[in-house]
Amino acid sequence: MNNFLINQTQTFRFTEEQELLRKTIREVAEENFKEKARETDKTHKFPRENFNLLAKLGITGLIIPEKYGGSELDYISYVIAIKEIARVCAVTSVILGVHSSLCSMPIVKFGSECLKEKYLRKLACGELLGAYCLSEPGSGSDAAAMQTKAEDKGSYFILNGTKAWITNGSEADVYIVFAQTNPDLKHKGITAFILEKNIQGVSFGKLEDKLGIRASATCQMHLDNVKVPEENLLGNIGDGFKIAMSTLDRGRIGIAAQALGIAQASYDLASSYAKAREAFGQKIINFQAIQFMLVEIATEIEAGQLLTCQAANMYDLGLKFTRQAAEAKLFCSELASKAANKAVQILGGYGYTTEYDAQRYLRDAKITEIYEGTSEIQRIVIAENIIKTGLTHMSSN
Repeated sequence: MNNFLINQTQTFRFTEEQELLRKTIREVAEENFKEKARETDKTHKFPRENFNLLAKLGITGLIIPEKYGGSELDYISYVIAIKEIARVCAVTSVILGVHSSLCSMPIVKFGSECLKEKYLRKLACGELLGAYCLSEPGSGSDAAAMQTKAEDKGSYFILNGTKAWITNGSEADVYIVFAQTNPDLKHKGITAFILEKNIQGVSFGKLEDKLGIRASATCQMHLDNVKVPEENLLGNIGDGFKIAMSTLDRGRIGIAAQALGIAQASYDLASSYAKAREAFGQKIINFQAIQFMLVEIATEIEAGQLLTCQAANMYDLGLKFTRQAAEAKLFCSELASKAANKAVQILGGYGYTTEYDAQRYLRDAKITEIYEGTSEIQRIVIAENIIKTGLTHMSSN
């Protein structure tokens, strides 16, 4: 599938359908999420109504196959949606991202037909909200060190352990959970399961009081002799690590898009402020120092979008995209922090107050350098790929 159109000047542009989606989501986000984002940043209240609105518009099933009630759009359309929502509300973008990429897509890719029929329609229409449970208090980047155990009882499994840093946390309805079925095999002994919130033995810890994306309902999940039927096995026994890593590859494209949205919001605010603010008898946009900061961020946003869309396009085409996803996530997440920091600087004292959104962008941006693989992990992934295959072009992978 060719998701980009190439015009006579050989520049990339979105298709008419993708551009219409972009404009529609931008309007919806501006009208419904902008003021609420400031409020929920203060109250930490989970904005379920935002998710419900996206569900009503069909956005919660954007990349789920039509057969199961979704729109089955390409991954570039998903990138567009995440970026435009993040530009206004990073919290809502990550709620949607986890629901779509980390919960729904593993079921699409690895679920039995029974599991697909049972969960995907309800995930597509937003009746269910999804979450993803890989990290633990003592294992983050080193997923193979997880301590959660799943004991095979024949027709069911018994799960015990604690999962951490769960976005959508206790607000979700269905969870992809990873556990060790054979600890001696380390990463090859990890298995994936689908759990529902109301299963006996599932409980949740307190909400984390975070620096940014404060309303995303991040918490721990405690599993105490949780009985999971055999049919809720995702893939085969021992497939968990493979499922987790392929899911994170895809998810990193979404985090790159989220980071791009935050960077774009930072640029838009800084640019509009610079055009209105006067100092020394003229608009500060006329000062070269301000211009250079804005030019640097604008250029890097363009570069980040191309990296992100390339990774998404390679996924759609069925090409290997692990390195490209890591590159996009690394570049865009560090850009988000940089752009937000520059916005605070351009706004000066006002940027340091809660009267303006620059400080929120700066706080929200930082997490994109951490979750779904830290920047250090991305550099390792990129290095391993370059050492193994060389710096190949997209058409060569």
